[in-house]
Amino acid sequence: MDTYAQPTTDIFLDEPIEYGTFWERLGAYIIDVIILIIPTLILQYMINDVGSTLISIAIDWLYFALQESGQNQATIGKKALGLKVTSMDGQRITFGQASGRYFGKIISGLILCIGYLMILWDDRRQGLHDKMAGTLVIKNRQ
Repeated sequence: MDTYAQPTTDIFLDEPIEYGTFWERLGAYIIDVIILIIPTLILQYMINDVGSTLISIAIDWLYFALQESGQNQATIGKKALGLKVTSMDGQRITFGQASGRYFGKIISGLILCIGYLMILWDDRRQGLHDKMAGTLVIKNRQ
């Protein structure tokens, strides 16, 4: 039995919370990448230069930052897997936090993906990018 799957009480929240697992988060990311690949391929076909890469990065950033800081607190992939992104006290994150989280993922990946692998052993299932942005990925109770 996965001991991390057990609900715990966070000192900032009044009710038990359950953190999103590494595998749930990976699954959500795969869904999001499939969604984002369509506009990326269209841009590369139409523009075919460095400009398309910069536009693709902007689309990815806005896709993640706007949705995670939005009312649902989740991208389409996270929502499909019953996850949402919160601040450390369980509140909706700001656009700035969501942006920091997005760009922090670059650092998580550059260090041999150790920033992502941290999710496997961290008590709150935070990756390096979550720690940098002050965010949690939790199971959505709604």
